[in-house]
Amino acid sequence: MGQWVLREAALKLGEWTRALPSDALVFMNVNVSGRQFASPELANDVADMVEELGLHPNTLHLEITETTLMTNLDDASRALFRLKEAFVGVHVDDFGTGYSSLAYLCRLPIDGLKIDRSFVTQMTRSTENLEVVRAIAGLADTLGMSVIAEGVETPEQLASLRSLPCRYAQGFLFGRAVAAEEADRLVLGQTLPSWMGAEGAYLSR
Repeated sequence: MGQWVLREAALKLGEWTRALPSDALVFMNVNVSGRQFASPELANDVADMVEELGLHPNTLHLEITETTLMTNLDDASRALFRLKEAFVGVHVDDFGTGYSSLAYLCRLPIDGLKIDRSFVTQMTRSTENLEVVRAIAGLADTLGMSVIAEGVETPEQLASLRSLPCRYAQGFLFGRAVAAEEADRLVLGQTLPSWMGAEGAYLSR
């Protein structure tokens, strides 16, 4: 099932890429389960799929939880470097909830961190949570990684994020899950969500 979902997502990414102007890149993030990531064939299968579908480099991103990466660091390292060779981005999902040392961030080819929603949803009510979000955003920025805040639901949370080195966000404030047909209209510019102004989805000014 996981492989089917990944392929369907990549097929849709290829479809959108071909339909848009050559200089308009679109990115697709796909969650990968711990079981799927543990498969020794995953990296090679994804590399073959990227080549077969002719995807632009680094437009397909896999999201892997921190706990999954730490289950077997040596195997994870080999898989991640193979994915990087195939120009596939890697993001650590639910970052901040794991039990591991931060040392792995310097060892592994990771492109971005996704701040867990449990911190984001409470950061306007709790100084401690705000400082955790600030620390993660600063860490990612220092290491040259992108950072995405999950679970943004209020304008106040968005305003707080704009003061941090956090360029991307996702959550119900921007929109809920939509059917495939509506996603096509959004990506291809046939309709624009209410939150998308001159700055688009970026948080930085």
